[in-house]
Amino acid sequence: MFRIIRTTTLAALHADRDEADHAAQIYSDESEKWHQAYVEEADRADVAEAAAEALRGDLETQFSGLQAVIKQTSKERDAAREEVDAARAQILLDAEDRVALRALLRTARRQAARAARVYVLFRHGVLHSVHASMEAAEAAAEAEGAPREGWTSHTPGAALPAASEVTWRVQALPLGGVL
Repeated sequence: MFRIIRTTTLAALHADRDEADHAAQIYSDESEKWHQAYVEEADRADVAEAAAEALRGDLETQFSGLQAVIKQTSKERDAAREEVDAARAQILLDAEDRVALRALLRTARRQAARAARVYVLFRHGVLHSVHASMEAAEAAAEAEGAPREGWTSHTPGAALPAASEVTWRVQALPLGGVL
């Protein structure tokens, strides 16, 4: 079956087809632009995701480093506190030693009002006791386990050996500024 179409109708159909082809080309170009924009945005998103991942890795490394610094600082702080506590204890012991020495000196002064000096017994450089005579100091040291022989006297004006080098030492101290 054949159909007869007028030239004007055929021309109108060709014009419609050309318009449709032109519109399809425009839509195709628009679609290509949008596809290209999508690809660019996807690439930017991939780059941003990679940068975020690298930043997260850097932050995790920094966080681990900071945790290590905090742990080390806490250890140092605890060690410093222990040192301070030990120093406070030593200060208290030193103060107690001074108080004990003063009390012993007062006792010695009361017992021997005419004595010009007292004999202080030191053990490893730490005050042990105060006595009215050298013999009493030596006897007290011997009672604590010092050897009975080997006691020597110190020459006046000579340097004393270090306290850590001498287990027991008797030192004469003047009373009331008299020697």
